[in-house]
Amino acid sequence: MNRPFPLRGRGARAGVAGALALWALIGTGAAHAGTAGEGALPAGCSGTSPVTCHYALAPGNYDVTVSLGGASAGQTDVWTEARRRLLPATTTAAGSVAAYSFTANVRQPEGQPTGQGGTGTAGLDLRFTGPNPRVSAVSVKPATRPLVAYLAGDSTVCDQPTAPYTGWGQMITTAVGPGAAIANYGDSGESSGSFLSNSALFPALLSKVGPNDPVFIQFGHNDKQTSASAYRSNLTSMITQARAKGGVPVLVTPPVRRLFDGTKLTPTALHVNGVGVDLPAEMRAVAAAQQVPVIDITAMSRTLVESLGPSASAQLYLRASADGVTDNTHFSQYGATQMAGLVLQGIREQRLPLAAHLR
Repeated sequence: MNRPFPLRGRGARAGVAGALALWALIGTGAAHAGTAGEGALPAGCSGTSPVTCHYALAPGNYDVTVSLGGASAGQTDVWTEARRRLLPATTTAAGSVAAYSFTANVRQPEGQPTGQGGTGTAGLDLRFTGPNPRVSAVSVKPATRPLVAYLAGDSTVCDQPTAPYTGWGQMITTAVGPGAAIANYGDSGESSGSFLSNSALFPALLSKVGPNDPVFIQFGHNDKQTSASAYRSNLTSMITQARAKGGVPVLVTPPVRRLFDGTKLTPTALHVNGVGVDLPAEMRAVAAAQQVPVIDITAMSRTLVESLGPSASAQLYLRASADGVTDNTHFSQYGATQMAGLVLQGIREQRLPLAAHLR
């Protein structure tokens, strides 16, 4: 039997929310660990494919351990909250059980902080999908001081509520081991300025940032008319405020759009905006001036998309044939997974605080 991934890092911050969450676990009994034979499910779970589990918990961070497997063979994906993938398709042989552990962030509303696409259900939700998902036990407890990585971004980052649209923030979670959580505050349609000023977005994120928590900041897609000075000012303000809380700001240049001129991407694809501002270049300049790390997803995704070419690169985005819609900005689940991989590459290469918690 496989063991849960070892707990590392700081676990979840204590406080009123943690105390309420602990009461919820003990008071309802819904999230106590338990084993189940074939055909039975852990408390709080129902269904067959998918199997869904719900626990009435306060917002916060929770250590989750799931046991996959049972009397018959299974293939199971694990998701939490608004389509955040915790574990890709995992096969268990008949008669075997394997345990996997994660730290999950719970927020209300789920998904996008402004409620786009619906507010979801309060509490912690887990979903076990696949052709024959097998879950025999679920254990949930408040985490103790985890490292929390906060994501500030737009629709290419956010927890998209409905497939096929997928943000890379929903896929990066598969690589994050227990002891660290992803808190995705990405929101559709946001520019650097609108995200900074909306109380549900950057101010809400900032209120929870603690010492050594990384804050990943990606904007550009919606800064179509933003001047160079305003863009620099917005990014600098986020950096300064995150640092004041003890956080570690990290700038992430925006991934490219799939807009080709022959075999090369156009300036619009590379985020030269409507007033002629090269937004990734401005972000790199801010990173240098403020001495903060920058993950150059524009450059990395350009290399990826151009190497695939105008035809094969379509699989990264949304296609009418596969997704029912053509969209050269937003990602398919496959494309979001590839973009998340580029972000993870940058985290590892620069040895950012989250690197020690990656699987």
